[in-house]
Amino acid sequence: MERLLSLADFDLDYTDHQDTFKDLAKLAAKVTGTSISLVNLIDSLTQWTISNYGLDLDQMLREDSVCQYTIMETEHFEVADLSTDDRFKDKFYVTGDPNVRYYYGVPLRTSAGLQIGALCVLDTERKSLDPEKIELIKIIADEIVGRLKTHKVLENLRSKLNEAKQTQKKVAHDIRGPLGGIVGLAQIIKDQGEDNQMDEVLEFVNLIHKSGNSILDLAEEILESHKEKKAADTGKKALDNNRFNLTLFKEKLMKLYEPQAKHKNVILVINTSILTENVAFSKNKLLQITGNLISNAIKFTPAGGTVTVDLKLVITLEVPTLQIAVSDTGVGMKPESIKAIMSGTASSTGGTSGEQGFGFGLALVRHLVDSLEGEMSISSLVGKGTTFEINLPQNIY
Repeated sequence: MERLLSLADFDLDYTDHQDTFKDLAKLAAKVTGTSISLVNLIDSLTQWTISNYGLDLDQMLREDSVCQYTIMETEHFEVADLSTDDRFKDKFYVTGDPNVRYYYGVPLRTSAGLQIGALCVLDTERKSLDPEKIELIKIIADEIVGRLKTHKVLENLRSKLNEAKQTQKKVAHDIRGPLGGIVGLAQIIKDQGEDNQMDEVLEFVNLIHKSGNSILDLAEEILESHKEKKAADTGKKALDNNRFNLTLFKEKLMKLYEPQAKHKNVILVINTSILTENVAFSKNKLLQITGNLISNAIKFTPAGGTVTVDLKLVITLEVPTLQIAVSDTGVGMKPESIKAIMSGTASSTGGTSGEQGFGFGLALVRHLVDSLEGEMSISSLVGKGTTFEINLPQNIY
């Protein structure tokens, strides 16, 4: 669970980093003399290839990957010939194109010692890596993690810059009224000159005094807000500055998870609310939350079934809310299973096609929803299907 939380904390869009690590993927292959190199991040159910060299690959089920073993090692994982290893000899990348044989992988380890993925090199022929090459590939792996950290820092800085701009706009808007009033009243007194009556001047001064106090109150509010935010930020991660709207959110989810659905012959349908589909909102943790729910729904839906995702942004006078509903026509859940998920005591179960479960996907979703002060509910009928509903309060920009 700590490993998954660490990966979720980077809040990555797995489709957007091919160029970020392209040079390092190529360097790893060249250094080791192999034809293929992959930069893989691994969540509870999926291995995401965020950059590659020599093999056009975006994702695969975690249970089909070799790197799932690498993240359980402290230094490296090596297989001299995948075709003679019972764990891999029947995998599609061994029996068919590109017919890989050799594998060498090193974990992508964060500063906290959590292994969020792997850098691996593969070849169609057996290889033997000398110590110098092994040391170089470990250095490359460290550089990959370093770039992930840099990306995270930049996103946090962008977030703070955006917040500063929003505050600046608020100050400019709120202060314009009182200042305009002060300037206007002063101009009236100036224009009337000696014709000013004392009672009128006193009234004008009284109004100027009120406007001045409004500005002082605003300044105090800004200072207090800054103090509260600074205190709240202690020990808390800054929100991701990237923005989604429902249209972009739908496109991202289709790109990431439609391949999984097609692989299992499951239909993936994503609907959006038309009236608010172009309103921008924070993308913070949305791909992690919704993606885990979709992967889980596909896992428990038999071939020929349907997974439906409804995305709605409901704008009210109180708190704008992003509503996410993921429904499937799968095996369904018993009330005790729903209770276990909501209480955080659920254990892993296998999918309808024998997919392995790793037991943490839904626990991660519940944790992330709670961290965003959202709500999650589950409704299900055994043999009919399950619906997960998520409500997340939003700041609209």
